[in-house]
Amino acid sequence: MSPEVVEVIVTGNDAEWMGRFVGSLVKDRIIACGNVSGPIRSIYRWHGNIEDQAEVRATLHTRAAQVPAIIERANKEHAYEVPCVIAMPIAAGNPAYLAWIISETDEPRE
Repeated sequence: MSPEVVEVIVTGNDAEWMGRFVGSLVKDRIIACGNVSGPIRSIYRWHGNIEDQAEVRATLHTRAAQVPAIIERANKEHAYEVPCVIAMPIAAGNPAYLAWIISETDEPRE
C-alpha cells in the first residue's frame, strides 16, 4: 500500500489547454507525470439539462499532499465553472515507479 501516492483525474473540453496545464504541473513539480487522452464522451446533468459532450481526460500521478494544489490551479485556470478533479489512492504498484513519483514531486508549500 502506498497512501502517499495518488492518481488524479481531470477532465476538460480542450486538449491543447489540458496539455499546457499538465505540462505546467510537471514543470512546477506538483505532479511527476500526466497522460492526456481523448476524446472521451461525457454525459452529465448541468443546470437542469442532460449534456452529452466530447472531452479530454488527464490522468496525473503525484503525492497525496499535492492534491489541494492541483484543485487550486484547476479552479483558477480551468474554463469550467466546476472542474472535475478527483484523486484516488494507489493501493499498490511497481515500487520503483512509486518511488520515482515521490522523487519527481516536491513537498507542498505551506
